Parts: sequence; structure tokens; C-alpha cells
Amino acid sequence: MLIKDNFLSQIDNIIQNYKVFLVGGYLRNYFLNNEISSDRDLVCLNNAINLAQEIARKLEGTFVELDKDNKIYRVVLKDKKNYFDISEAIENDIEKDAKRRDFTINSIFYDLNKKEIYDPNNGLKDLKEKIIRTISFENMLDDSLRFLRMYRFKAATGFQIDENLKNFSKEHFSKINSIAKERINYEIIHLFQGKFLAETLLEMFEDKTLEIIFPFIKEIKKVPSNSHHHLDLVHHSIETVKQIKSNNPLLKIAALYHDIGKPSTWTIEPSGRHRFIGHDLKGSVLAKKELEKLKFSNKQISYISDMVKYHIYPASLINCSDNKKAYARFIRKLNTNTPDIIELSKADRLSARGIAVSDEMIEKALLHLDNLLNYYYEVESMAKNPKCLLNGKEIMEILNIQPSKLVGEITDSLLEMQLSKEITTKQQALDFVKKYKK
Repeated sequence: MLIKDNFLSQIDNIIQNYKVFLVGGYLRNYFLNNEISSDRDLVCLNNAINLAQEIARKLEGTFVELDKDNKIYRVVLKDKKNYFDISEAIENDIEKDAKRRDFTINSIFYDLNKKEIYDPNNGLKDLKEKIIRTISFENMLDDSLRFLRMYRFKAATGFQIDENLKNFSKEHFSKINSIAKERINYEIIHLFQGKFLAETLLEMFEDKTLEIIFPFIKEIKKVPSNSHHHLDLVHHSIETVKQIKSNNPLLKIAALYHDIGKPSTWTIEPSGRHRFIGHDLKGSVLAKKELEKLKFSNKQISYISDMVKYHIYPASLINCSDNKKAYARFIRKLNTNTPDIIELSKADRLSARGIAVSDEMIEKALLHLDNLLNYYYEVESMAKNPKCLLNGKEIMEILNIQPSKLVGEITDSLLEMQLSKEITTKQQALDFVKKYKK
């Protein structure tokens, strides 16, 4: 067998001086769909650091020491997308190294010297049968993060988790709380990139492991279905994730979080109608706190909490008498996040089909959201680079006023008028500011 890979071919003369194996996700993906991954895991029987440094010089990449004690190194290539992770085999013994790995499907080795497969744990068999099976339970306990990684691989592949492994995971999953939150964060992001994410989240919920990663699940599972929602709140949230078409993992995380504020704002009217007034604002605050604990970056937290905060905003514009002004105000506020919040709103709408929701209501809402999105694309360049026809200094001179909140208020209003295309020239802007004073 010969694996054709441009970067591996370029270092073939270097590899001949070492005993090197290709292993891990690269091979798993290769056998599943013949795709070439950007990350290549190499295991070297000795002198892994020398091998990594030689590869870095040959490919003009950047050498990084990831773990000095365990002899793990990375070479980031010039394109910043492709990289090699090079580690030294445990006790310089490939058989021992294979026995210490997490899952059989990740313990398939390709001998780069002999150009042949080494598969001591029958990983190819489990790939064919589409099963996620651990090499040993002891290996799982050695690094509890593997319990979450198990679901990540399920989300990526759609494979079934071995029943014995699943039962063992249920018993020990809480040990993940001892793992650094930064490592958990990494797995969460990759979990939410999976093609089979919704099915995996449902399985995690049934296994009672979802609430260990996302504690808010314990609260939202108390909210049942109602006249507007045919699903209870957990299943509605997961269905919303499923309806997201984008590959953006942060948007899918926002979809899971979008109703986090409902339990604390939940009331039931005498008529029996369930109300959640202000759950969007409350949810944004709660989501931010949870995301901080999970070590999301400030930028990621800002994005997700904004998605939660504004997820009902697009739908609220459906009955506005002056759509263009309302659309402009909405676009000015959300700016480049506009398409994402519209997609979340659409997914939310498609995931709520209670008895009080007719097909006509859904069709009307979806048409409205499509119109809003189309309007955004009409004014996209202006929204991304908002340039007011009059700057703050000009506005102050026209009105003979000093710097104040009023100047910002006028600027925002003028931008909205430009986005709604009611003002298109500088003269119209001048007339608008003069009338604003009156």
C-alpha cells in the first residue's frame, strides 16, 4: 500500500533515517473517505526531536516543543494550515505505544519505511463495522478527556459507541471535571463541527453526560413542551442545533444555548399559556457566565452571547409598519453577524411546531427572514464599512453644539436612514440634521 501525500513525499528521504509511523486521524479519515487531512501524526521510535527539526528545516516550517517530558513536537508549515505532530513511541516500542492509545480506530499505523499497515488492535475492522471501541478501560481512566473525545468521534463519523464502553463512560464521565477547562474547550469546538452533532447531543443527553459538560441542561430540561413548542426545551434546543445549516461551530453552540434564560423567566398565565418574557436578555448574561467557565475566548463569548441576546429580534420585525427603517436599525446593530442571527432565528422557528403554530405562520416567518437577509445583502458593503455622510465635527458645526451623546445619537440615526436608503446624498443628510435640531 502506498499513501500519496505531497508533504510526506517531500520528507521521504528524511524518514528513511528513522523508524517512523503515520497514525491517528489522518489514517482514520483516509480509510473512511480518502480525504487528506491537514494534520499528520507521526510516531518515531527514537530521536523524535531530531526528526521534527529536520522536517521543519526541509519544509521551511516552524518547530514547536509541545511537551518536553513526553517528547511531543509540532511542525507548523508555511501555509499555517498543515502541520506535523511528532512524538516518540512509549519506551521506543511501537507495540506498547499502540496499546496505550484511546480507541481502536485511532491505533492504525502506517509504516512509512516499509509502506505497509500495522494494525495490532483491529482498528480497520472497527472502521468497517462503524464502531467506536476503546483499547482498554484503563486507557480511558488515564486521561478522562477521552470520554468526551469518544462523543466527538461519534459526531464526526456517525459510528455507534460500543455498549461496554458506553456503560463504562456513564459510570466515570464525571471525572472529566478534573481536566483543564482549556482541553475540554478544544473538544467542545471539535464536537460541534461534527456532521452527526444533533444525534450525538441527543445520545449525550440520554446518557446524562451532556449536563456534565453543560450544567445549564439540568435547568432547561425542567421546561416541558407547550402550545408553541412541540418539544420540551432540551429537545427543542438540540433540534435548533440540527436546523443550523452553517458549519460554524460557534453558531451551533449558540443554538444550544439560545433558550438558557427560559427557566428563570418562566410563567404560566391563567389561560395556560407559557411565557418567557425577557429570556433573551437574561439568557445572554447566563450564557456569558457559563462560557467563561469553559474558557471560551472573549471574542467567542461576545459572539455567542450576542446570538442568544438577539435570537428573537429578527422575528420581532415581522409586523413592523416600516420594514426598511426597522431592517436598517437591525442591521446597524448586528452588522456582520446579521446572516448568523437570521439563521439562528430561522432554525428556532423551524424547531417550534406546537398546536398553536400553523403552517401558514411558519411560512410567513420564513419568508420574512429571507426578505430581511436579502435586504442585508443589498446593503452589505455599507453595513460592513459604515460611512456616515456627515461626520461628528460637521454635525456639531451645523447644530452649534459641543461633543455629547446627542452627536452619537444623530450619527446613528443618519446611518440608519442611509441603510434604509431614505438618505443617499450629502444635501439630504444636511436637511435631516437641521430638522433633527427642530
